[in-house]
Amino acid sequence: MSGIIVLTGGGSAGHVTPNLALVDDLKQHDYEIHYIGTEDGIERTIVRDLPYHSIEAGKLRRYLSKENIKDFFKIFRGYRQAKKILKDLNPRLVFAKGGFVSVPVVWAAAKLGIPTVLHESDYSPGLANRLCARKARKICLSFDVPNQYGSKSVVTGSPVRSSLLSGNKEKGLQFLGFKSGKPVLLIMGGSLGAKAINDAVDGCIDSLTSSYCVVHLRGKGNLNESLSTHENYRQFEFLEKELADVFSATDLALSRAGANAVFEYLTLCIPPLLIPLPLSASRGDQLQNAAYFKEHGYAHVLQQEELTSEALPAAVGALFKDKDKIIKSMKASGALDGTANVLKVIYESVR
Repeated sequence: MSGIIVLTGGGSAGHVTPNLALVDDLKQHDYEIHYIGTEDGIERTIVRDLPYHSIEAGKLRRYLSKENIKDFFKIFRGYRQAKKILKDLNPRLVFAKGGFVSVPVVWAAAKLGIPTVLHESDYSPGLANRLCARKARKICLSFDVPNQYGSKSVVTGSPVRSSLLSGNKEKGLQFLGFKSGKPVLLIMGGSLGAKAINDAVDGCIDSLTSSYCVVHLRGKGNLNESLSTHENYRQFEFLEKELADVFSATDLALSRAGANAVFEYLTLCIPPLLIPLPLSASRGDQLQNAAYFKEHGYAHVLQQEELTSEALPAAVGALFKDKDKIIKSMKASGALDGTANVLKVIYESVR
């Protein structure tokens, strides 16, 4: 064996799935992979077939709250737990994807002299990565942002699951049962869905299905049975094993602007209409991601404040009209092979 590499990250699917995109290649290089996360976080349900170690981790808040006092002690206990786990495993490297669980792990690794590589998905760094940056050997960036983290930073792009690159268009269309030949519009609101997007789509479903075959990933518990009779409409809470084939059959996407999603669209050359989370519901990272993609000609953007059932069909129509130009920009971008580039940094950083 070449030794052990520890992956960590959690709190949202976006802090977990890029980690999993690295596993196959790491194993092919004879590394044993372990994962450190929380017991009740989303990472516990997503990570399969890897040795999993649980620690406590307090939530990182940007505002004053008495809960911060309680969570400080959780972070401290998590640090002690992570330190014991890392001592026992003696890994050659820790790779941290962000989220509050990564902070005690990275701090413990630094105390033990274990090199750490971070990855920042968004245009601007999250709080967890800002707290970990001084402890890291290298910091991988999805976006080419000047002067972020100084000499430690390497622009790599974002790791994309290899399974998404091997989809079959015919299998996707067969799975969906679409036979009209209309372009396929994939609507995704994130792992939990997006009520604003779902409501707007529901209000203009007749207009959308008159021009497109619509695949709608609505999120857990958000199916709308009243729409099941539409010939050109298919709805799911989410897709897993069929997603690669559905992506291959997709002509356009309507989506939030999470970093993982936008880089998947870029890698697969699927023109998206991005509806970023507004500042009222986020720290503004999706607004920055969407603005970057629009500026580079990789996407159209519709702000949530402008999202209505009346405005949506016209916005999708404008995207369809511009799709060839967007695909040309995507191909000309030389879209970074994020998985290979991140792996290169990891292999150069192991002790």
